[in-house]
Formats: sequence, structure tokens, C-alpha cells
Amino acid sequence: MPNYSFRCRSCGDTFEVNRPMARSSDPASCPAGHDDTVKLLTTFATVGRAAPAPAPQPSGGGCCGGGGCC
Repeated sequence: MPNYSFRCRSCGDTFEVNRPMARSSDPASCPAGHDDTVKLLTTFATVGRAAPAPAPQPSGGGCCGGGGCC
């Protein structure tokens, strides 16, 4: 079950709620009982090896961008 992070606007506490994705938008009360909370945007990161970037291709030049039309 996913965790959703919330911040209480009244006391500033940040807390997490476990709930199904179907209820991800439901409001949440902070542990101190305040109802003025906002859902925080959370990020998900994966760890792995990225493929190396391909080497840049020569771009030619000249007045026509290397097309040889001149």
C-alpha cells in the first residue's frame, strides 16, 4: 500500500498516511488532530546504471548547415 506525505498548516508537522491509491486524494488529519493539511508532492527514485550517452555527431557547417548545396 502506498505512503502519502502530508503537512499540517496549523502546526507544521509532516506525516505519512498509508492508504490505497483509490483514496490518494482523500483529506487527512494530522496526528495532533488538525484538519488543515496539504498533500505533499513526493518523488520516486530508482537506482541503477544508466547507459552512456551517445557521442555527438558532427554537424557540418557552412551557410546551408552542411548539406553541400552551396
